[in-house]
Amino acid sequence: MVGYAFMGAAHSQAWRTVNRVYDLPARVRMSLVCGRDTAKVADAADRLGWEAHTTDWRRLVESDEIDVVDICTPGDSHAEIALAALAAGKHVLCEKPLANTVAEARAMAAAAATARASGVRSMCGFNYRRVPAVAMMRRLIAEGRLGTIRHVRAAYLQDWIVDPQFPLVWRLQRDRAGSGALGDIGAHIIDLTQFVTGQRITGVSAVTETFVKERPLPAESSGLAAQAAGNGAVDGHGPATGTVTVDDAAVFVARLDGGALATYEASRFATGRKNALRVEINGSLGTLAFDLERLNELEFYDATRPAAEQGFTRILMTEEDHPYMSAWWPPGHIIGYEHSFTHQMRDFVEAVATGADPAPSFTDGLQVQLVLDAVTRSAELDSTWTDVEPTLEAVPA
Repeated sequence: MVGYAFMGAAHSQAWRTVNRVYDLPARVRMSLVCGRDTAKVADAADRLGWEAHTTDWRRLVESDEIDVVDICTPGDSHAEIALAALAAGKHVLCEKPLANTVAEARAMAAAAATARASGVRSMCGFNYRRVPAVAMMRRLIAEGRLGTIRHVRAAYLQDWIVDPQFPLVWRLQRDRAGSGALGDIGAHIIDLTQFVTGQRITGVSAVTETFVKERPLPAESSGLAAQAAGNGAVDGHGPATGTVTVDDAAVFVARLDGGALATYEASRFATGRKNALRVEINGSLGTLAFDLERLNELEFYDATRPAAEQGFTRILMTEEDHPYMSAWWPPGHIIGYEHSFTHQMRDFVEAVATGADPAPSFTDGLQVQLVLDAVTRSAELDSTWTDVEPTLEAVPA
């Protein structure tokens, strides 16, 4: 695994757990974790359960003992690591968004297609697909329980950078993160809604905003680095600051290829909202709604029932026949955020071990990247309606 911070910790928890919960055709060995700081990655290896550590990700790619490379780094290194790993015959799991640019994502999808022809698998890590309630939404829609899909309504709201004194971390720098709230959390609701409806976004009209345009540099930045990063006073006349180069919020309307009208909102300035993801799908025969802060529940309105019996039903997603739940606890005993990553690893390991194609694929990740790109271009053109480019899915040469 490359990277050991927030996502690295979540992935490690899942790798440690997956074989203890699910009966899989292969067993995971957590061999080597990589990070830039020797002391920190050594501590992470011990704390997270990795056998060894390194500061050179090429060791993972070159090692004959390693079959899978898991990429949990900022987006600016996804393409380089993934392309090298695929070329070396390693199966690759890469965190979302797939890359920082469409060009990088296209290269990754093409490399994945070539590698697939040799039995090498790859997957983009959209973990919310693996929440049982979300998987159940997809199942019910696929069964036709909502009829014709007419509206898709999605919002992902956080507030962790509301304070203008919050430092200029990597997620606020375009060259590291690719984009701000749009790519960080907007990518999740783009993928989730397309996953549950089975429809793809074809065009958007968008607006984005950066509310706080200058922020203090992190404490470790000083001297020439501080001077280069912003207009900071490195001469003792005040804190050094740098320019925020990503969006703080993005709002857009969209059309889906099945005819649905959609609205999306992604913000890291929604004061009081810590990790509030909510999706509602309205169809001709009913409605489904999911709220991440109540992730064990699914709301279902069945308009086919007699009028006197209609109303939103709360489905508690803890039954053995609900997606992923057969390996967990007796009915009524809930699960949490971390379980979505265990489910993700279950699906990935099973696919790799059986020679199946895991989903979402790198091409699926590319498609989300193309939507992000269309949103960005629309916002730059005063919300002009902008079509989403086709993936032009690569095939092996």
